[in-house]
Amino acid sequence: MSRTALRVCPLCEATCGLTLTIEGTRITGARGDAEDVFSKGFICPKGAALGALDADPDRLRTPLVRQNGRLREASWEEAFDAIAAGLRPVVERYGPDAVGVVLGNPNAHTVAGALYPPLLLGALRTRSLFTASTVDQMPKHVAAGLLFGDAHAIAVPDLDRTDHLLLIGANPLESNGSLCTAPDFPGRLKALRARGGRLTVVDPRRTRTARLADRHVAIRPGADALLLAAMARTLFAEDLVDLGALAPHVEGVAELRAALADFTPESVAPACDVEADVIRALARELAAAPTAAVYARIGSCTVPHGTLASWLVDVLNILTGNLDRPGGALFPLAATARAPRPAGPGHGFQLGRWHSRVRRLPEAKGELPLAALAEEIDTATEEGEPIRALIVVAANPVLSAPDGDRLDKALGSLDFMVSVDPYLNETSRHAQVVLPPPPPSQSPHHDFVFNAFAVRNQVRYNRPALPLEPGRMAESEILARLTLAATGMHGADPGAVDALAVEQTLAKAVRDPDSAAYGRDPGELAGLLTGESGPERRLDLMLRLGPYGDGFGARPDGLTLAALLAHPHGIDLGPLRPRLPGPLKTRSGQVELLPAPLAADLPRLRAARAERPAGLVLVGRRHLRSNNSWMHNVPALTGGSNRCTLHLHPEDADRLRVLDGADVRVKGAGGEVVAPAEVTDAVRPGVVSLPHGWGHGRPGTRLGHAATTPGVNVNQLLDGSLLDPLSGNAVLNGIPVELTAVLPGESN
Repeated sequence: MSRTALRVCPLCEATCGLTLTIEGTRITGARGDAEDVFSKGFICPKGAALGALDADPDRLRTPLVRQNGRLREASWEEAFDAIAAGLRPVVERYGPDAVGVVLGNPNAHTVAGALYPPLLLGALRTRSLFTASTVDQMPKHVAAGLLFGDAHAIAVPDLDRTDHLLLIGANPLESNGSLCTAPDFPGRLKALRARGGRLTVVDPRRTRTARLADRHVAIRPGADALLLAAMARTLFAEDLVDLGALAPHVEGVAELRAALADFTPESVAPACDVEADVIRALARELAAAPTAAVYARIGSCTVPHGTLASWLVDVLNILTGNLDRPGGALFPLAATARAPRPAGPGHGFQLGRWHSRVRRLPEAKGELPLAALAEEIDTATEEGEPIRALIVVAANPVLSAPDGDRLDKALGSLDFMVSVDPYLNETSRHAQVVLPPPPPSQSPHHDFVFNAFAVRNQVRYNRPALPLEPGRMAESEILARLTLAATGMHGADPGAVDALAVEQTLAKAVRDPDSAAYGRDPGELAGLLTGESGPERRLDLMLRLGPYGDGFGARPDGLTLAALLAHPHGIDLGPLRPRLPGPLKTRSGQVELLPAPLAADLPRLRAARAERPAGLVLVGRRHLRSNNSWMHNVPALTGGSNRCTLHLHPEDADRLRVLDGADVRVKGAGGEVVAPAEVTDAVRPGVVSLPHGWGHGRPGTRLGHAATTPGVNVNQLLDGSLLDPLSGNAVLNGIPVELTAVLPGESN
């Protein structure tokens, strides 16, 4: 007998609602939930394949513990005993910074991944934190922090109401969106054009998104900040600046005008390989549109001037009056966010509060660059101890960080490593203990992270579609026990971790005059919380104290967990609304248009106007049926267009005598790889493209399907030396490479 269950898809940032068909203990089908308040039935190939990913036979089902050099199956008790015995001596002898923590992208897709790592880090007190953000989005966080005083105050394009959308380095028809949570991004772009709006795409590749656009500008990789600076300068030069309702909330307009004065379209055009008249036209079109939004993503972040480019995106939205207005770019308000409080000056945002040990790289948002992880393990200096132990949660930095070969060796030299991962992959194979979380069907789901970037305010929650299999442990309990074992409290009740989080949150809320819980008894409030588990009680607490919450009875119609459970397809909270000055946490209480760190980095951008690549440069790309390195073991999501091939333009192929389908050797500063060529005019001349997330099949992994078509690790072409200096983000796009055809019979 089959049944159905609802589930929000956890496989990308679109967060589409699914209706699962379940027979016994298996998902046998997945279709879009037509009644979902946000996605309204949309589904992509990843969501349709959820059942296959959920039942992947290579998923680990029991913990693994290393014994005599080999990983063996073990009980949960053995695993956590080994963690306590392995981690605590490192902390006690060398200090907490000798224990590194690496958090990967999938953490953002689970309830436990959002709730527990902050508790682990707070209890461990290590500064050696590395995440996927510094190979992806950190420039946007730093730019938002400097402009608005809050690194999480990221404005998203109002896709459903805008008249003009300028996309830079983004390909949402393949990625489904990033830092912009929007189910059916393709449909939303088509609707924009159908209502008479205009779509412009700036990208060195003619992507699926670019083919949909009214205008495609094939910029030279890495030149985004120059283009944006010249557009802003054009707005000033042609008296097109109009802040509108933003004017009372913005400072530094005159200073910005002076700082950008020499970024004329003519001065940047050669470096961008975009004509000056086209640059002016882009600025004029933006200013003339009734409403408009500029949105940029990974292609503009993973370049030498990523933070400046991210800043200039918001600058253009501000100068045209499109920030914080319907049809422009607005700040979402998630149901579990902190309730809005009276506007006023805040603490601001600081960079470089501490530095990495080897290269003295500054932290950003509490994180060190992932590109520095290997050297922080394998290099001795007089500046403190190297990292001797590592906690890796849902991350595979051997494939996602630059120079994976060096990191691979460094991981093998650690005193101890624990990995929370469903797979024995290129990174977790080095661990002394591997803790496998259950599959999505056996886990609850709420989007704590992605609702903060959603193009419409809404809230959804799913309990597990299936009960935990015998021998499994909930991810929340895994991470709670890991926190206890890593911080000297091994053996304590894991429920105490949630209880402490609730106690601390309520203690703070009852002392806050702006909180709905102000002056009340925290014990009484804790007794009002509902839920079947610690994570559910914490979700109930966040909903009640959040911007739409019931305030523990103060607003009877407000949100609670019970209300959410009564609406299985979610609750629509309405379109995005203007919120300024509320989100501002700068010391001035205003949008600080020209923060000092950004002004200090402008000379480096000026110098880039004279830079020209001498040869080929490499950019990455995404596939619709993939998400970084963690979906290549599902047959339904590989093959077809989702292959690891090198795209190069026919002119470059002819010049280098490379035939379509033939192997080509690609050499960069960090090493070389050999991949099959795919000759296509989808890339501009002088540019080649390899997808990221490949390079499977190292010894000791258990990824049977992925190993049959391993592909190559594009990040091996990097040596980790190229970083955006403000954010520490790795430079992954626009890097110089050399190409040579692999001759028949030549060894790879």
